[in-house]
Amino acid sequence: MTTFTELGVPRRISRALAKRGLTAAFPIQSLTITDAMAGRDLCGRAPTGSGKTLAFGIPLATLARKGAPRRPSALVLVPTRELATQVADAIRPLAQARNLHVACFYGGTSIGKDRQRLDRGIDIAVACPGRLADLTQRGFVDLRDVRLVVVDEADRMADMGFLPEVRRLLDRTHAARQTLLFSATLDGDVDVLISRYQRNPVRHELADVEDEKGDVQHFFWTTPAQARVDLTADIVRSVAPAIVFTRTKHAADRVARQLGRRGVAAAAIHGDRSQKQRERALADFSARRITTLVATDVAARGIHVDDVGVVIHYDPAGTGKDYVHRSGRTGRAGADGVVVTLVAPDKTGDVRALQRALKMRQAVGPARLDTMADGTRRTGVASAPGVVGRRLPAPAGG
Repeated sequence: MTTFTELGVPRRISRALAKRGLTAAFPIQSLTITDAMAGRDLCGRAPTGSGKTLAFGIPLATLARKGAPRRPSALVLVPTRELATQVADAIRPLAQARNLHVACFYGGTSIGKDRQRLDRGIDIAVACPGRLADLTQRGFVDLRDVRLVVVDEADRMADMGFLPEVRRLLDRTHAARQTLLFSATLDGDVDVLISRYQRNPVRHELADVEDEKGDVQHFFWTTPAQARVDLTADIVRSVAPAIVFTRTKHAADRVARQLGRRGVAAAAIHGDRSQKQRERALADFSARRITTLVATDVAARGIHVDDVGVVIHYDPAGTGKDYVHRSGRTGRAGADGVVVTLVAPDKTGDVRALQRALKMRQAVGPARLDTMADGTRRTGVASAPGVVGRRLPAPAGG
C-alpha cells in the first residue's frame, strides 16, 4: 500500500496522521491526493466509508491559508449536520498541525455563537448550505477569499434539494478557486455542477468492490398495521443493532416510545429533534446504550454508523432510490445484514411496483422469524417466502 509520505503529504501532516495510526492511504486517497495537492480541480466518485474525507481533508489542510475575520480561505459544503461534525473532527487535527482553525456551521445552533467565531477568524469552514446562506445574507461571513472549496456528497445535496443554494454559495467564492467534488454518482445534476464550477477536472472513480460487501437478505413480510410494533420488537430481539424507518417524524417518535414500552431501547432521530438530541441518539447507538434508531428518510442521510444488523422498513420506502439508501445502512465493510419491509395489505401493490423497479423478485409473504433463529446478530438467513437474496446497487451517498 502507498504511504502518505510517498504521496507527497507534508511531514507535519503525515505526523498528525501517524498519531492517529494512519500511515497507508486508502485507494481513493492514493488516487486523488497528489492531483488535489497540485492544485487541480477534481471530481471523485467514491461510496461512503471509502476514506474520501481524508482524500480531500489532507489537501485541504495542506493548501488552506490563514483567513481574516469573517473571511475564511477554505470551505467544505456538506448536506447534513452530522456529516459536518464528522468532517470537521476528521480534518481538525491535520489543520492544527499548520495552526489553522476549523469551525462547523449548521442549523439548530446559536447563530450568535457562529458570528463570534467568524469575527475571531476562521481558516476552514465546514458548513451546511442553509446555515451558510443565512450567515452570508446577514453579512456575518464573506466568501470572496475562499480559494479552495470541497463539495462533499454532492449526490445527496441534489437529492435533498440543496443544489440551487450550493450554486449561489459557489458564485460568492473567489473566481480562481480550486474545487474538489466528491459524490457516489457523477451524473445528472451532479454533472451539471461539475460542468459549471470546475475547470478541466481530473476524474477519479473508485469502483465498488463486491467482495467487501456483505451478504444482505431482503424480506418483504405481510403485516397488519396494528401488528407492526410487536413484530418490529421481535425482529430487533433476533437481530440487532437496528435502524427502523418511518415515513413521518410523528411516527418516528411514536414508534420509539412504543418500542420502549416493549423493552427495546430506542431513540427517534428526525428534523424536529434538536442537534444535541440527534447527537446523543447517535452516540448512544454507537456505544450500544440503545439498540435501535427510529428515523425518517431525511434524518437518515446524516447517519453514518457501521455494524448495523438489520434495517426495518416500518413504512415501505416511497421510491427505489429511498429503498436502496435505507437498506444500505446494513451489510457494510464485509459484514452480513438483514433488511425487512413490513407490508400492510393495502400497500402490497406499491411494494410489488417497488420490487419491479429494483429488478427484485416480486414476493411478499408471511413473517418468518424462525429464519432468524438462534437469536444472534448477523444470522445467516435461510431462503423463505418473501426473501430476496440479492445485492442491491450501492446507495447514493450511503
